[in-house]
Amino acid sequence: MQSVLNPRYSLVIPVYRNAESIDELLEACGVLQARLDGKLETVFVVDGSPDDSYDLLSRKLPASGLRSQLILLSRNFGSFAAIREGLVHCRGQFAAVMAADLQEPPELVIQFFEQLEQGDVDITFGVREARNDPWMSSLFASMFWWIYRRFVQRDVPVGGVDVFGVNRQFLDRVVAFGEANGSLLGLLFWMGGRRAFVPYTRQERRHGKSAWTFGKKFTYLLDSIFAFTDAPIRLLLASGIAGVLLALVLGGAVLAARLLGLVEVPGYAGTMLAVLFFGGLNALGLGLVGNYAWRAYENTKRRPLSIPMLTKRFGEEEGRPE
Repeated sequence: MQSVLNPRYSLVIPVYRNAESIDELLEACGVLQARLDGKLETVFVVDGSPDDSYDLLSRKLPASGLRSQLILLSRNFGSFAAIREGLVHCRGQFAAVMAADLQEPPELVIQFFEQLEQGDVDITFGVREARNDPWMSSLFASMFWWIYRRFVQRDVPVGGVDVFGVNRQFLDRVVAFGEANGSLLGLLFWMGGRRAFVPYTRQERRHGKSAWTFGKKFTYLLDSIFAFTDAPIRLLLASGIAGVLLALVLGGAVLAARLLGLVEVPGYAGTMLAVLFFGGLNALGLGLVGNYAWRAYENTKRRPLSIPMLTKRFGEEEGRPE
């Protein structure tokens, strides 16, 4: 009874537009559960998916033999909010995250748990050594992680990370953070701890189209920058100093031109230069400061980061809707 109520391992899988890969996903989870001697629970979090992912999971999980939880969020809150909700519901001593599209090899989860079981690390990250993505996607991904490493977290691996595993102590601490518009991966690196990195090759997507669009990546990058670094403020300060120095130089040039009679309209050149340069600088400053102010305001609301509508459990005695 104890092992039923308290599985040793938990696997969180956010689901969004993954209806075509549900059968392969359940099969892969079944293999993982067998390799872990039945001590695994799988937590599926359907993040307001517009397809029939939830209906498929609800029908197929009872017959799959998986010890699992199925959570339906009230709308699409984003992959990191879905992962966090899954971590909140985890009952294992160790937890890992895996993508529903199976682009990360499921064997990576086994390696995460093996590293964590040794007790020498608190968190394990999957590090992409190569990726079988289209060249355009790979190019943008490389640019994204270069900017992330340069301005947000310098100790993030060059290839970036998407999946990870944590022990119970780290899990409890990371879900205690309730800040809005943050970055889950950024929080994990910010927390420090003992880390291990497991290399892997990212596989080509076999079904459907990725929902991780350029717009979502850009929003995630902004969230990470404004949540973990003051680089934009320092950049604004440096721009202000440079603007003052440039204004002094240009002012001297305009004054010299005026004295030499090279400017026919009095004050025109200086006025236009000052208006254009400092107008743009002010707009940039307002945008940066506004982003920080908006994020601070969002965190004062104390709204939940996600709202689970329905939770079901399968493959154990308490298998019933909650």
